[in-house]
Amino acid sequence: MTLDQFKDTLSGSAPPSGLRDVLRALWHAGRDEWTPAHEIAQSVDDAEGAWVHAHLHRKEGDLGNASYWYSRAGRPRSRLSLEDEWEEIVTALLR
Repeated sequence: MTLDQFKDTLSGSAPPSGLRDVLRALWHAGRDEWTPAHEIAQSVDDAEGAWVHAHLHRKEGDLGNASYWYSRAGRPRSRLSLEDEWEEIVTALLR
């Protein structure tokens, strides 16, 4: 699946079947559904989950918490726009 194909699924009523949890979290984030996105990201205990978790807290405006999760992900805090960062993460995780 490409980024554009992933974006096209955002108009559906549910994420596409077979998506990994980190991508399901990003699907909800792409629809501004912060709570389900956060609940899913919080359940993924690895660097990818931490990266998504960091993005969500950055989107929420909680930069201190976001910094913690970027550190857990082994990544610097993003300087991209929120939309561009979301696209960067989706693209990376679709690979």
